[in-house]
Amino acid sequence: MKILRSLLVSASLAVVCTTLPTDALAWGAQGHRLVARIAETGLTPQVQAEVDRLLAGEPDPTLHAIAPWADALRANDPDLGKRSAGWHYINMGEDGCHYVPDRHCRNGNCVIEALKAQSAILADRSRPDAERAQALKFVVHLVGDIHQPMHAGYAHDKGGNDFQVQFNGRGSNLHSLWDSGMFYQQGLDDDAYLQRLLALPPQQQTTRLSLSRDITAWAEDSCRVAIAPGTYPKKHTLDAAYSDVYRPIAEARVRLAGEHLAALLNTLLDAPQRP
Repeated sequence: MKILRSLLVSASLAVVCTTLPTDALAWGAQGHRLVARIAETGLTPQVQAEVDRLLAGEPDPTLHAIAPWADALRANDPDLGKRSAGWHYINMGEDGCHYVPDRHCRNGNCVIEALKAQSAILADRSRPDAERAQALKFVVHLVGDIHQPMHAGYAHDKGGNDFQVQFNGRGSNLHSLWDSGMFYQQGLDDDAYLQRLLALPPQQQTTRLSLSRDITAWAEDSCRVAIAPGTYPKKHTLDAAYSDVYRPIAEARVRLAGEHLAALLNTLLDAPQRP
């Protein structure tokens, strides 16, 4: 067990038991809010001011309030929801987690290229504010998605959606377990869970990013967690022993996603030109 934990931590230390219907959802709404709230603690004053300006028309103009937005598009904006459905994940587990754009992301329809594209829109101050505000919503959400291991895993089971499990006596699937099942099991509200995550050691010291290199690396690291020995259990009936090992890894992935989101926004929004 210690060897397994060490392997997964070094791969990318590294959120979450309701069944989610498709592989286009990552982290539950709480997980996405927590990623954003962690990021909010790391924004520079200048970047926070630009975020506030872009979100000024929102009912709740905060990063954490808009973080789950992209998962609600199917109901609230079906056309955009359909066009962006493939942006939430990438399947490269069968290829050892080595990203090959022509194989894994045809026409840019995956989380890696979508996050790059939306980041470019957000950074381009010549674009209308409404367009940049929408890009900000996508960026906040997709950074959460790209750190969820099942969103970068295998194609053959749709990122664990087709891998059925029983967890604490309830039917679910492995994707949903990582999305929200292991998180909701804790029974913590956002404030309490935020303090828990902020108490973890910093996952990575990140300053200015090289967008193409870093975003690709985030997805490849998630994939390595997804395919590491033990992530897919040998038995389909799981209990607390599984979550005791993997919930801390999922929580660390959320903490890391928040740190990376802060670094990304600080990179994109600290100057009027594109990075």
